[in-house]
Amino acid sequence: MKEYKMRRGEYLDERVSDMLATVEEYFGDVTDTKRFKDSDLYVVEDPDNPVFKRIVAGTVEYAGKKDKLGVQFEERPAEDVIAEGNADAAADAVDAKNDFLLEATGRDAKSRRDSMKRSVEDDAEKPDTV
Repeated sequence: MKEYKMRRGEYLDERVSDMLATVEEYFGDVTDTKRFKDSDLYVVEDPDNPVFKRIVAGTVEYAGKKDKLGVQFEERPAEDVIAEGNADAAADAVDAKNDFLLEATGRDAKSRRDSMKRSVEDDAEKPDTV
């Protein structure tokens, strides 16, 4: 599960007022919920795009901190997708992921990558516990 933070000064519930409707708009009907860090995330077991096997997405709530977007994209093997003649769906899947993440976080792919690099670098500077 990946967690994404919002841009400075922005909040997830302001960017996405109805997470359920937004997840369904981008990926298909929500069929279940999954508990993650005391938050209920939405599960799409049969996404509209054949590239995806399963999608979990929603708001991860933190007491005293800004909420984050929690997302887990499970994709089918590329060989299976191509064998079924759905190679064009791969580009649509990338667009759907990026558009959803941009709408929810206000960050494009480049700024999300840069943010993740910084968090990894920050973790590397912390001393190991013995």
